[in-house]
Amino acid sequence: MDEKFIRRFESYKNSLASLAEARERDMTDSFVLSGTSAKFSITFDLAWKVMKDILWQYYEIRDFVAGSPREVLRHSFKARLIQGDEWMEMLKVRNQLSHDYDGLVVKEYCQIIVDSYIEKLEEFQARVVAVLQS
Repeated sequence: MDEKFIRRFESYKNSLASLAEARERDMTDSFVLSGTSAKFSITFDLAWKVMKDILWQYYEIRDFVAGSPREVLRHSFKARLIQGDEWMEMLKVRNQLSHDYDGLVVKEYCQIIVDSYIEKLEEFQARVVAVLQS
């Protein structure tokens, strides 16, 4: 993998570690909610970009629109980089959070982010490490 990928993957791991701290925080605090929302969005964006890099460089899959998270997720599922319907749900939530001006979306999804999505992001991190070691 090239240097750009390594830097992006390191950023992903750091962002995920920061997001995982939400498990220990008070989800009724509005500052914690907004921080969790922002960190989830950043971590998700880094995840699909790491997927794109792996598909492109490791699997040599190039028949997708590089700027389309949905297409990258579909190809990543086919390549077994990710598993589960949660990834498309996470994309939907990330998109909704970008327009959450009154904080209602983050209140609705924050516990799901903490209870489910962080685990999926951690599974992906482990999968990337396994791919890089093979």
